[in-house]
Amino acid sequence: MANGFDVRATHRYLRISPQKVRLVLDRIRGEDVLEAIHILKFMNKAAAHPVQMLLRSAVANAEQNYGLIGSDLYVYRVYADEGPTRRWRRFGARLRFKPILRRQSHVTVILREHEGSLETLETVEG
Repeated sequence: MANGFDVRATHRYLRISPQKVRLVLDRIRGEDVLEAIHILKFMNKAAAHPVQMLLRSAVANAEQNYGLIGSDLYVYRVYADEGPTRRWRRFGARLRFKPILRRQSHVTVILREHEGSLETLETVEG
């Protein structure tokens, strides 16, 4: 990219804990977009499907808003932050309180174009 901006997409209030989402995100960090989508498609984790949809949304943002080519992008940064935690109560033996924490996460995907992609376009055209 000539001006060095990033394409980002976020998924807020995902009802999966950040710890479980980070297991999926660690696998696709630094991968090409097409390779990351294929990895997520066959991954056996609950967080893989929402992350795959988020990645497709980021690619669509890049193509529609910035005119980039989706196959030239790679996953530059991806992270999961903690969202609000819902506290659920459950009573145990002898009326004791057993809290259940239902955690949520905010997932962010940042895509960037490969450095040599602009040069390869110029050599093909010229």
